[in-house]
Amino acid sequence: MPVFRRRHLCSLTAALALTATVPVTAAHADAPDASAALRQVLFVGNNWDGTAEVIKATGDFARIGRINVIPDKDERMAEINADPIRWIAFMTIRNSVGEGHDQFVDDMYSTPDGKSVVVSRPSFADVVSIDLASGRINWRFPVSGFRSDHMAVSPDGKRVAVSASTGNTVHVLDIETGKQLGKAATGDKPHENIFTKDGKYIYNMSIGEVNTQTDASWLDWTKGDRRITVIDATTYEQVKVIDMRPRLDAIGLKDFSDAVRPAVFSPDESKLYFQVSFFHGFFEYDLATDKITRTKTLPKNPATSDDRTTFVNDSRHHGLSMSPDGKKLCVAGTMDDYATVVDRTTLQEGPLVTAAKPYWATVSGDGKSCVVSESGTDQVTAIDFATGKKVASVPVGDHPQRVRLGHVEAGWTSPSAG
Repeated sequence: MPVFRRRHLCSLTAALALTATVPVTAAHADAPDASAALRQVLFVGNNWDGTAEVIKATGDFARIGRINVIPDKDERMAEINADPIRWIAFMTIRNSVGEGHDQFVDDMYSTPDGKSVVVSRPSFADVVSIDLASGRINWRFPVSGFRSDHMAVSPDGKRVAVSASTGNTVHVLDIETGKQLGKAATGDKPHENIFTKDGKYIYNMSIGEVNTQTDASWLDWTKGDRRITVIDATTYEQVKVIDMRPRLDAIGLKDFSDAVRPAVFSPDESKLYFQVSFFHGFFEYDLATDKITRTKTLPKNPATSDDRTTFVNDSRHHGLSMSPDGKKLCVAGTMDDYATVVDRTTLQEGPLVTAAKPYWATVSGDGKSCVVSESGTDQVTAIDFATGKKVASVPVGDHPQRVRLGHVEAGWTSPSAG
């Protein structure tokens, strides 16, 4: 397996400690407008160059076009350079979670009519809607704090939730107008968001301080308040908090981190599968019994150091998706340079497919493949759920992370600004 270069992350000041980007479930496909001819695609966020690749959602996954998601870069940079506090935050992102690069696109979803794509931009601490025909910005929403992160779209495609990672807040926006519909408080450094399939609840995972060097298990308490916050998606009130610390302790895993990273529900939403910081594997959590029911430890890459301080943003494995029938899980083994398909019944993994720093896993449009982003080689790779074997790889832009299903209008081509 190839070994990619690793960089030690800079420690942050307490005021500006920031969360990791990247990390899990297969995205809800946007609800298409039946009155328009739409084409299903995959959007790939090229975090370091500020573009989103648009590729076929099935077949050979060939490139269709590219979108510039920072057409207002000069204006944003002028604002940042004029504000010393924002400049410090911007540079902190660059030198910590950005690994020396600016983070211009973390997550993205298309609108139901396929006319726009909504993008969270960590370094600019905002969410924008970009017109897919012109490449121009429709609306912009600055998040609380200094950094935006993972998003989720409601099953009907009308609302988008975004984590404000230094503001410990989830904002819920109208996807067409950018108007805030509500917000909710979270644990420290909110990260992944998941809407339940009925659209009634949002599950938010806070991952705590991932940029400090206090990574030894006995220093785990320094990482902050890490929990799953269940939010009512109508009132935006907290419904429940799930802290995995006592659940891990109950099965003898006191040395394991309780920072829930990528996660995915089973089709009936009775089980939640999730990854945690530093661990090469995942857990199964039963919602009815409120217990972790199974642990899956995946193979280590012998070339990967066990020194936790070398793991990018505390994540050893980061990326998890499930086949539509619920029979297979797909795991991105980020620091171990592979991806693999796991049988959900037996938890037996399939072939370890070589992949350079895979940072996300989602599902193809036809549900037959797992699609992972290889941030180490600037490509996305599709793996067949049935065989566990690689079926295609396509080049994209600089440091691909999130990959999401969405729609564009039939016949769409890149805007001139892209």
